[in-house]
Amino acid sequence: MKTTNFTIVRSLFIGLFFILSATSVLGASSTSSSKEEGEEKEFDVTEMIMHHIKDSHDFHILDWNGHAVSFPLPVILWTDNGLVSFMSSEFHHDDAGTVVVEKNGQKFVKYHEEIYYASETANADGAYIMLEEGDHPSNAHPIDFSITKLVFSMFLSIVLILLIFGVSARKYDKVGVPRGIAKFTEPLVVFIRDEVAIPNIGEKHYHKYMPFLLTLFFFIWINNLMGLIPFFPFSANLSGNIAFTLVLAFITFTITTLKGNKDYWKHIFWMPGVPVFLKPFLALIEFAGIFIKPVSLMIRLFANITAGHIIVLSLISLIFIFGTVWISPVSVFFSVFISVIEVLVVAIQAYIFTMLSALYIGSAMEEHAH
Repeated sequence: MKTTNFTIVRSLFIGLFFILSATSVLGASSTSSSKEEGEEKEFDVTEMIMHHIKDSHDFHILDWNGHAVSFPLPVILWTDNGLVSFMSSEFHHDDAGTVVVEKNGQKFVKYHEEIYYASETANADGAYIMLEEGDHPSNAHPIDFSITKLVFSMFLSIVLILLIFGVSARKYDKVGVPRGIAKFTEPLVVFIRDEVAIPNIGEKHYHKYMPFLLTLFFFIWINNLMGLIPFFPFSANLSGNIAFTLVLAFITFTITTLKGNKDYWKHIFWMPGVPVFLKPFLALIEFAGIFIKPVSLMIRLFANITAGHIIVLSLISLIFIFGTVWISPVSVFFSVFISVIEVLVVAIQAYIFTMLSALYIGSAMEEHAH
């Protein structure tokens, strides 16, 4: 009981530390952007939240004395004149298209984290970008292969996974007893095998898909955990990017489609055991289900992770919306509460994605006796 209480208190203190750190960063950011030419500018909650959850070409850490402190990343562009590369710091933290970077005889600007060819002249706002109706840029843009913060975070998580399991593999003695970090990783591997792979895929085929399921679970979980730490320099909302979840869901969809046996396709296009006049209608529903399943995987992970970040940032923003420190105890308390829940949610979402992937693969390989 004492250990449980200590764990809860420790989690609350860690969550409080996270939120206070995030609050200081947001406070500095809002202070530096709240004044323009000596006039007060209203705090834009939506802009702040979108800035923190979307992808970017650098890691913005904090604002200090009116200057942004960030970790630059390489910009890699395929242009009309071939490959062009430079560091994102050359844009000087500009995201409004006012700073022009010239490389290989070509000029580039960054506007809302998208890189375009710069216009010959600046518009009324001093930006070298031409806007159409709805503030959509009409400038041509090169093909962007840049290492953005989401890509960098993904590479970092891959390195962490290799290190964790490389060390775990060496932490077994001659009789196979785990030591050190292997005592933590082995129960998780056994859990995925006994509670996810075998029940959903079956003992006959599960071992073929264990590497995929383990990679899926730990890859999502570690990236989710990294995205929870607001003051960590390389924190990124990777699972909150729908392109990332789309690729993971597409891999599951590809395996399910390629490994589907004749019983699987028979149940889709000519369902056995039902009246003949119903079979065409069921075939349409089952065929749509082939694509609905991966779409549900994609949206579920994306929506749950993004929602958690938005809720925490919205609660912190209450301090700046009301403009008083008296709201901070309520704001911080609920932010800590949501952050502690998020620690569970990120693991649960990794488990659900892995479990449903195993379920879909298993259903495609299941043999029926009619």
